[in-house]
Amino acid sequence: MPPEDSVIQGLIQLVGPGAVLHRQEDLMAYECDGYTVHKAVPRAVVFPSTTEEVSAVVKFLHQRKISFVPRGAGTGLSGGAIPLNGEVIISLVRMKKLLHVDYENRRAVVQPGFVNLKLTHSIAGKGYYYAPDPSSQYACTIGGNVAENAGGAHCLKYGVTTNHILGLEVVLADGEVVEFGGMPDQPGYDLVGLLTGSEGTLGIVTKITVRILKNPEGKKTVLAYFDRVQDASQAVSDIIAAGIVPAALEMMDRIAIEGVEAGNYPVGHPKDLEALLLIEVDGIIAGLDEQIDEIRKICHKRNVREIKVAADEQERGRWWANRKTAFAAMGAISPDYLVQDGVIPRSRLPEVLAKIDEISRQSGLRIANVFHAGDGNLHPLILYDARIPGQTQLAVDVGSRVLQACAEVGGSITGEHGVGIEKLEEMRLIFTDEELAAQIRIRDVFNPHQLLNPGKLFPTPGRCAEMKKGTQTERGRSS
Repeated sequence: MPPEDSVIQGLIQLVGPGAVLHRQEDLMAYECDGYTVHKAVPRAVVFPSTTEEVSAVVKFLHQRKISFVPRGAGTGLSGGAIPLNGEVIISLVRMKKLLHVDYENRRAVVQPGFVNLKLTHSIAGKGYYYAPDPSSQYACTIGGNVAENAGGAHCLKYGVTTNHILGLEVVLADGEVVEFGGMPDQPGYDLVGLLTGSEGTLGIVTKITVRILKNPEGKKTVLAYFDRVQDASQAVSDIIAAGIVPAALEMMDRIAIEGVEAGNYPVGHPKDLEALLLIEVDGIIAGLDEQIDEIRKICHKRNVREIKVAADEQERGRWWANRKTAFAAMGAISPDYLVQDGVIPRSRLPEVLAKIDEISRQSGLRIANVFHAGDGNLHPLILYDARIPGQTQLAVDVGSRVLQACAEVGGSITGEHGVGIEKLEEMRLIFTDEELAAQIRIRDVFNPHQLLNPGKLFPTPGRCAEMKKGTQTERGRSS
């Protein structure tokens, strides 16, 4: 029986019946992304396969003043893909082709649904890789990475997504198809930079030209164990101060270590450990041993308990698998958890970690810290139990206090997870109403009728903040 909704019928005519979901039981899977504190069911989910189909769908919805939300793999952690008011979701997962690779000029062209890690696997045989490596890279899409300006463990040396995007094809809010960039250092406004990290509020990316890199000649990976968080965090600052820029410099505290050791990739970290650093240097082989020796000396000055270098690629891979599954591993030690994402100056690490510990003690909720220590991008994991009345809201409030602590030392409320709906009001911690209004005016140039991903990224300037008071539904149970 055909659907009665004329909008659904119109979408089916554009992309075919196999590319539109509209039954309630099908839509339930799209009521949230990785931020599951808030849920809302879309009106429909559309799966275009080409730029032309995306444009046709957007024109159809724009003409009827129906709002819509672009979505990738749904791994986002701030609610950016949640259809707050029953919007139509435009899912880009069927646009998953690697369109072109130009090894000579070190670039590749992909569709937005192409999975991050698959790009590296596709070009590894020629000795190349794609540098941005968020922990969800095995599942997240490059289009989603562009929307959130995703980072990753190796962004300390190689930068975040925006540093690797050369050009974008974009469908605007009225269905017009435009291209930005394509070549480095073009004159005029940096519209590629503006679109990257705009969280789907300025346009829908349908084609991406990325920078690819030649594999480094060599790599060395170090694991350093500490009995005090303060010593580990000070070692982070000392390594950078010594002029060493590691490819990655990661840190986990005692609770995070407990989680990863209970997860699927344990490596045998000591159970009484307070903190560890995972440090990787890469480049010309001739200089790597000297860097490792200097890192050893710095760690010993900071009372390291043990420091070891990965014996081979297999051991290095185990260490990184242990670290990269840290978020998911929290499900082994807590029924539920909320991921936060703040940024601070490296020099303030000991101070802010002490503040987070204080917030944890005051709230009664455990907080696991796992983060990109080298660039001060914290990922406090707030552990709670949604079965206990009030704990979900308490976890949300604790997350807000953590972000406030980051802002108070000159940091930011997000490094790579985005604002979405989770951090709307926390935007006020780092921007004035005037600054927010200026950014909203830019958004209105691209999205004047607020049809494209409405209600995301910005609070309303001049309106009293209502800090998430009871408007969120209970988070689903972890499996």
